[in-house]
Amino acid sequence: MKRKVDCYFSKNQIQEIDYRNTDLLGRFLTGWGKIKPARETGVCAKHQRALAVAIKRARYLGLMPFVKR
Repeated sequence: MKRKVDCYFSKNQIQEIDYRNTDLLGRFLTGWGKIKPARETGVCAKHQRALAVAIKRARYLGLMPFVKR
């Protein structure tokens, strides 16, 4: 299991998670395109919820794939 780290968004003072920033959002996806759990990424609960919403918006608009094969 990976060692828990500080929340990426809190540490870097990122106020809003932008759904158009696919490079940033891609860091929080598995190889298959699933959203990684907070216990793996170390993101706090508040930002994990915002992250999930941003990823789902990007998927809906076609900026990110739903599944990678």
